[in-house]
Order: sequence, then structure tokens, then C-alpha cells
Amino acid sequence: MTDSLHIFLAGASRGVGKEIAKCLTAQNVQVTAFLRSPETSPELAAMGIKVNLGDALDSEAVDAAMTGSAPIDAVISTIGGLPKDGQRADYLGNKNLIDAAVKAGVKKFILVSSIGSGNTAGALPPQALETLGPVLIDKEKAENHLIASGMIYTVIRPGGLKSEPATGNGVLTQDCRVAGNIHRADVAQLVCQCLVSDVANNRVLSAVDKQMVYGSPEFEVLNF
Repeated sequence: MTDSLHIFLAGASRGVGKEIAKCLTAQNVQVTAFLRSPETSPELAAMGIKVNLGDALDSEAVDAAMTGSAPIDAVISTIGGLPKDGQRADYLGNKNLIDAAVKAGVKKFILVSSIGSGNTAGALPPQALETLGPVLIDKEKAENHLIASGMIYTVIRPGGLKSEPATGNGVLTQDCRVAGNIHRADVAQLVCQCLVSDVANNRVLSAVDKQMVYGSPEFEVLNF
């Protein structure tokens, strides 16, 4: 990875997004973070990250953040979460980011989604699918909007997320039957690999820890 890259990262305040921020800055990549809440701004700024405050549900704020930055090589989004005024960021927030990226001439967009979305619905137990149903519908809409955008895309669908340190056992697969758990730090490492590899371009991939896969399925792993 080179330090000439400029990455626009949405969702850097917590979870997978925060782990991605750590991964990128450790490799001297220039990062602009788009945050809804200022609470983590000092921590990110101390990492050398430029912070832009705004709500992804506000399309004008997203447009301003992207056009107000230096030319962006790629956008990474991990946003989602609780509804605001009946709207989840999982679809509308990501749609605004995707549309703004197209306007800004961004070439590559990596979207962190979830196993259970789209053709991986069958990989989840029925109870989990029922609980997550509305969120997964929004995530699938965001995935489809990205795929239709014309940008180079990678959709990464992690399994159940854990917060422990990286294991180094995270893998990506196109096999829609696979489900399992994975640590957030391992998802971040996979995202950073996809950022600089053409192997993952224009693919929808599930992310699991190969030691924490449900059942004992045989599946093909994406090799970088």
C-alpha cells in the first residue's frame, strides 16, 4: 500500500470502521473520515486523520465533504445502525455516499455489508434472518445501488462480529452458503487488502474467520 492514496472513510468512529482507520494510518495512507458525531474526532485527528463532520442521511453534507477534499482514490463505507426519523443509514446513507462518489469521480468503492444480505440469506438461521430482516433489506438495496453505479466496487459481507484482536484467519469467499464469525480487526485487514488488489474488484464476498465457520462446509477462498 502506498502513502499516495487518499481514502474517504465513512463510519470511522467505531467498530469495523475504526479498525480500518487504524489499518490505513499504520500504512501511512491519507484518510478523510466522515463522522456524524464529534465524540471521536480528537482520537482520529491524533492518528493524522482529517475529520469531516456530517450526517450521511444529508446528501448535501455528503456532497460537500467529498468535493471539499483532495481528489479521492477510493471510498470505504461501514455505516449503518439505528434508524433516524424512520430512515436507516444502511440504505439511504450509503446511497448518498455512492452518489456523491460518482459525482466526485471516485474510481473505487468498498461497502461493508453483512452476511444475510442478498443471496446469503440462506446462510443464516431462520431466527437470525427474521430479527435482522429489515436491516438486511436495506443493506441489499445499498449493495445493488453500488453495483449499478459504474464504479469499481467490492461488497464485503462479514459474519457475526467480535471485538477481540485480529487472528489473521479472516478469509473472503464468493460462496453464498458460508456463515460464521469474524473479528472486526480481521475484517479491517481484508478491506485494506481489497483496497490495493484487483482480485476483489467487482465482487460480492462473504468474510469469516476460517476457524469460526458454522458447520464444516468446504468452500473456495479468494486468494490475493
